[in-house]
Amino acid sequence: MPSRKERKLIAKNRSARHEYVIEETYECGIELAGTEVRSLRERACQITDTFALIRQGECWLMGVHIHPYSHGSIFNRDPDRRRRLLLHRREIDHLDAKLRNRGYALVPLELYFNEDGRVKLLLGLGRGKKLYDKREDMAKRDMQREIDRALKERNR
Repeated sequence: MPSRKERKLIAKNRSARHEYVIEETYECGIELAGTEVRSLRERACQITDTFALIRQGECWLMGVHIHPYSHGSIFNRDPDRRRRLLLHRREIDHLDAKLRNRGYALVPLELYFNEDGRVKLLLGLGRGKKLYDKREDMAKRDMQREIDRALKERNR
């Protein structure tokens, strides 16, 4: 029996969960050109300062930088162009209604190849954190780390 393929991570937005409280996540496809997919197979992508918008019933990914493909010649597209996200109509309508509330944002969390080899984006619907929320999360993380250390020492 062949081994099950796993998803292959291309890029991760580490600061997203620090800056936002992620309430819902959506897996969506991206409309890409052939040389962009080949470039992503070389792991040439940056999604740290990206965001998604809903305009005229379509979802767009803004600010993502996919480096030009090394062997692409004239077929390379603009590395900073906006890219359409592929979501169902109900999901777009639901997200549009949520984004009309103040404080919500669509934040890309991960870009990866799924089991079938297609490029997918994990999109999070998040609410911006205040400074005191960030401090509280850091304190919880430090406390959990200390507890884990103590348990590890005790079990030795």
